[in-house]
Parts: sequence; structure tokens; C-alpha cells
Amino acid sequence: MPSGHVYVRHLSSPDRDLDDPVRRLADPAPGGGPAAAGQPWWPPAMLDAAWVERSHDSFDLMHVHFGFDALAPAQLTALVEALRTHGKPLVLTVHDLRNPHHLDRALHDAQLDVLVPAASVVVTLTDGAAAEVRRRWDRDALVLPHPHVVEPTTMERLARHRPAPAERGGEFRVGLHVKSLRACMDPATLLPTLLRAVQQVPGGVLQVDGHTDVLDPGGARFDADLAAWLADAPVVVDVRVHDYFTDDELVDYLASLDLSVLPYRFGTHSGWLELCRDVGTPVAAPSCGYYADQGPVHAFTFDEHRFDADSLVAAVRDAWTSTPTPAPTVAQRLAQRRQLAEAHATVYTDALTGACSIATVGGR
Repeated sequence: MPSGHVYVRHLSSPDRDLDDPVRRLADPAPGGGPAAAGQPWWPPAMLDAAWVERSHDSFDLMHVHFGFDALAPAQLTALVEALRTHGKPLVLTVHDLRNPHHLDRALHDAQLDVLVPAASVVVTLTDGAAAEVRRRWDRDALVLPHPHVVEPTTMERLARHRPAPAERGGEFRVGLHVKSLRACMDPATLLPTLLRAVQQVPGGVLQVDGHTDVLDPGGARFDADLAAWLADAPVVVDVRVHDYFTDDELVDYLASLDLSVLPYRFGTHSGWLELCRDVGTPVAAPSCGYYADQGPVHAFTFDEHRFDADSLVAAVRDAWTSTPTPAPTVAQRLAQRRQLAEAHATVYTDALTGACSIATVGGR
């Protein structure tokens, strides 16, 4: 859960003609009953102990990925106790060791203090995160990497049509997408340095995208300081204000960049980074979290306590001078997805039988 999330969807085998031993229940509508197509799954009904009491005959185990952000530890304790009462194992994938939506980490830490010890199997995405899980809770986490995010047909299209550097007219486009300024983002700290970095690169352009709620004066989350800085920026800064991209628009946007910069002061793993890997766009990633464990990045020093501006300039220059790491091929991503599907089926069997029969799946 949530079964409608792209990460969870891509844990099933891409081979539709094969029998899948795992059946993932559809996300119930937040108000009860079945969810309609396209309906949001938030808040997740399955994380309610009362739902477990009503529906325990309909499932064998619960696998939690996302959705407990706003729940009190006491609510999660009630959930865990309900699962235990009815003999339903809990599998937990630790995506976030530091919640990117919470300025204060205390709630998320308390939530994990309930879920991690209670889980029959703990999964995470990187070796670095597994080491932190071991330090904090003395639990061994199974490392299973992030599956592809972009659909295979789209990856194939981009692989055929991605322009070579010479076809871009010598331009080197660095992208910073501030989106709707989630709590972990701090673009204002990075922007002056990014401007300096692109000005040192022949053909350098800094493209800054942001949603209307942040950069439009009438937006609900309007950031006047950020908007003013962008309004006064020189011509090498290409500012674009728009509503949320569709999936296709997001993919095409990322594919148009020579480098995508993650402006995160804290966090753990990144689906955005995996999107970039799928389309072949290099990423400049901060030193916080375990982004560099997910795949090749141009790293710079940035976290809640420090920012090394020179390291960001060096990351941009390194991206400009180096040959981009080739995107994983569609065949590689699909092979990884099959491995992940098999691994998760084994995880569930192990959780139900108390066995431990799976090794780490590779595939950075």
C-alpha cells in the first residue's frame, strides 16, 4: 500500500502472460468503499486499525510503503496490534528515514520507532539506508533497488530521439524545479551559486521551473523572495511558471535538460532521480540522504547544517565536462523489475512462514 503508487505498481512482473503469485488489493477510497479510477488514495484507509478489524479475512499480510505521514504513533501502534491479533505479518519498506515533508523530524522518527521493530521484514532501497536502519533499530534491512518509473515505451522513444550535444546548438541546460516547495527544498540557497556555475560554462543556461502556487502572486504558497530573485535574474536564467506537469510533460521536461539539480537539504531516496535515470539525464545530488547510493550522481555538499558552494560549482562543471552515464536500457530495467517481483514474492512467503531465503537484488 498504496497499490496505486507507481513504485508499487512496478514491483509486479511486466510479463502479463505469467501468473503472478502476488495479488495486491486496490486502495480503498478514503471515505470507504472501492476507489474510482484516478481517485486519490490519501488518506490511506488501510492504515486504520478499524479497517484491519473489518477486512482481515481479505488479505494475508500488509506491506507499507507510504501514507503514514500524518498518523500519530498511537494510531500506528493500534494498527500493529490489530495486525498481530489477526496473525497478519507486517512488511515495511523504509523509503524515508527523514521525511521530506516534515521540517521537524520528531514525528517521523516516532512513527518509524513503531513500524520498524514491529515489521516481520524490513526492506529499503540502498546500502546506506540499510546501515542506518541497523544503527538505529538493530534490524537488518533487505536492500531492493528502486524500479523504473518511466513506462518502457516512453523510455524506448526517448532513447531513439534524444538529441546529441551538437544538435543542441552548444547549449548546456541546467534545470532546477522548485515544484511547490516541499519542506526539504531550499532553492534560494542554491540559486546564486547555480547562476555563477552556469555563467562559467560555455552555453550555460539555468532553467528554473516552479508551480503557480509558489511563483504566481495570487498563489496559495507564494514565495515573494524567490519570485523577486527570479524576476531580477539575468538572461541566462530561463524562468518557467506553470501548473503541475502531466506524466508525459514531466518526462519530456527532464529529457530536455543536460543536468537536473536536486535542491534538498534533507531526505533519503528520490523518485525524481530514478526518473532522470530512466530518461538519461544526469543529476546533481546533495550529500544528505542516500541519493548517491541509488545511482551515479554529481555530488555536492548540502544538508541541514552546511552548504559548500564550491562543491556545487564543481558538480555542474563536472557534468559539463564528462560524458553522461548511459541510461539503463529498457531490457535492463525490465530484467530488474522481474527480479524485484520475484524478490517481493519471496519476501511475502518468508514473512508468512518465518523463513529467510532471499539475497539482495542488484541493479544500481
